[in-house]
Amino acid sequence: MAETDRRDSDTTVTETTLTDKQRRILQYLREKGETNTYFKSRHIGDELGMTAKEVGANMTAILDGEFDVAVEKWGYSSSTTWKVTT
Repeated sequence: MAETDRRDSDTTVTETTLTDKQRRILQYLREKGETNTYFKSRHIGDELGMTAKEVGANMTAILDGEFDVAVEKWGYSSSTTWKVTT
């Protein structure tokens, strides 16, 4: 599933511009992405004390940013699934 580029040409999302929740999600993906490829929002939320909706809403910044992990929206059955490559 292709994700459209929503970045403003003058604005790049960096780790310093992420919120605390977004940084926690990014760190989780870095750590778990070494051994897993697919993650459901609800499982990330359970691990980090967030709802699946909070994870999905905060994942946009990670999708739009330039980080050492690549995230792609992959599926929607019983919670959004994210494909993560490190």
